[in-house]
Amino acid sequence: MTKKSEKVVAGVKTLVADLMERVMNRVLIEDPFKVDKHRAAKPLYAALVPDEIFKGSHFERRFVTPFGGVWEKLAYLAAKNGIGNAELQKRITGNIPEERLNRIAQVLRNLEHPAKGKKRVKPNWEEELAFVLEGKGQLIPTTVITDIYVEDESQKKSFAFEIKAPLPNSDQTKVSKEKVLKLYAMKPRKISNAFFVLPYNPYGKREDYGWSFPKRWFDMIEDDVVLIGQEFWDFLGGVGTYDLFIKEINKLGKKYKDRIYKEYLGIEPGDNVFNL
Repeated sequence: MTKKSEKVVAGVKTLVADLMERVMNRVLIEDPFKVDKHRAAKPLYAALVPDEIFKGSHFERRFVTPFGGVWEKLAYLAAKNGIGNAELQKRITGNIPEERLNRIAQVLRNLEHPAKGKKRVKPNWEEELAFVLEGKGQLIPTTVITDIYVEDESQKKSFAFEIKAPLPNSDQTKVSKEKVLKLYAMKPRKISNAFFVLPYNPYGKREDYGWSFPKRWFDMIEDDVVLIGQEFWDFLGGVGTYDLFIKEINKLGKKYKDRIYKEYLGIEPGDNVFNL
């Protein structure tokens, strides 16, 4: 294992272990699942569905939300040990011709609200960007705050990434699309490329990605501006970065799965959960 890989492994362990310790503290001490409170608040649900199902949901909500910040930190770690310099929540300021801003608004409006009597417009990044870049007019100072900004000094290139959960809602995706379009519309352009990113693909292959909300704003299969899962992590950290992440997280998983079974669910690992 190279020194860079060792740094990535150490960073993954620290970030993920820190998250899991915070989650465990919250569900065991700060905000535990209380059966009596659940039954009082949802008597019909409690009468029909085992308490353990809702106990699992209670844990999931307190796990998924804080993981959003971990994706950005993992991306920062991969970039620092791969491409080079990286910065979270980077403010990128530049000038955009007024007509380009108007065209960005028009693109978003057309994707969100189909013209009367017509079908909704399907996203097409290349056509949309070409349309936006034809705009001229007075230069308007504009600032975009991107999730992570990365510089490749050897190639003299810079990249901006909008990272969203694997199943983002429509509003989140719309905001990201607007940001990415504005980054490309700046004159002169401040970045080499900008991307809309999902850290992993719950559908497996990219061509199978089926979550409807982001598909309203991007062609999730064909748009080059979209990166999903392995292609994103290997872009930042080099080939093998994604597999390295998965390998190390799986190692940590054994420890925390055992703790969740024993300390939270109150059962021994390997027991039949459905016989609780």
